[in-house]
Amino acid sequence: PIVRSSDRVTDRVGFIGLGVMGAPMARHLLAAGHPLTVHSRSAPPVEALVAEGAGRASAQAELASLSDVVITMVPDTPDVELVLFGASGVAEGAAAGSLLIDMSTIDPIATRSFAERLASNDVAMLDAPVSGGEVGAKAGTLSIMVGGSQQAFERARPLFEAMGSTIVHAGPSGAGQVTKACNQLVIASAVEAVGEAFVLAAKAGVEPAKVREALLGGFAGSKVLEVHGQRMLDGAFEPGFRSALMAKDGRIVLSAADGFGAPIPGFRNVAERLEAMLTAGRGDLDYAALVTLLEDEAGVALHPEP
Repeated sequence: PIVRSSDRVTDRVGFIGLGVMGAPMARHLLAAGHPLTVHSRSAPPVEALVAEGAGRASAQAELASLSDVVITMVPDTPDVELVLFGASGVAEGAAAGSLLIDMSTIDPIATRSFAERLASNDVAMLDAPVSGGEVGAKAGTLSIMVGGSQQAFERARPLFEAMGSTIVHAGPSGAGQVTKACNQLVIASAVEAVGEAFVLAAKAGVEPAKVREALLGGFAGSKVLEVHGQRMLDGAFEPGFRSALMAKDGRIVLSAADGFGAPIPGFRNVAERLEAMLTAGRGDLDYAALVTLLEDEAGVALHPEP
């Protein structure tokens, strides 16, 4: 029987997608005592979680049939659609009254369509993308932005609390994905701006590290300037979040802006820069490496060669 919200802490949870973010998120749910079944394309993280006490499912439909709440954490919009509605997908196995929580970062307009399709089978859906990267996923301190009904949100709250420290119910279906798109717009734009500022300083013969130090004390101070600014100065571009994924998120921002008729002239240039990272073969570098395009164009180097 489906476990109702009054007993929601005992909801059986299924987790699909055990990548860099998904595996530690699932681990937090297991540690919090939620009965957990997992499924992923890659075997090693499944094996690791099974060894820690999770159950395994060979297909998404089987996982859904064993779960009251299914969580998906996969790369992009087509992946979510395939997991939900493809052959042996979640929709095939999900019982009436169950809940689907998509924590991927995908298109908000498609999200609303997915929610409507699931609702026709009496399956509720929350869109709940996250911010905080691998560090936040491992620490259980993610920021979680949620769209969907208040009732579904309250049912899912204990699950969110196991994975994140900032949990915001942003509004109805799609609102979580819109919020995440806004998040990515601001962060990527700030990374580009910091890179431009550092390269301007370098071209003018001013030490970028001194510029960063001064800016951190004023209105230009930000987490991006603090963390990614230091990455740029150090040339430390091992990915916390790959440029290829930020470019994908940039496409989501553009699609949402076009779909809702919102002007985003500043970000359009940033989205082009993110695509240029892929063209340059730098998609596997952290998106702070956006500055390398500027360095190439300006003929300067902010950081010592390795």
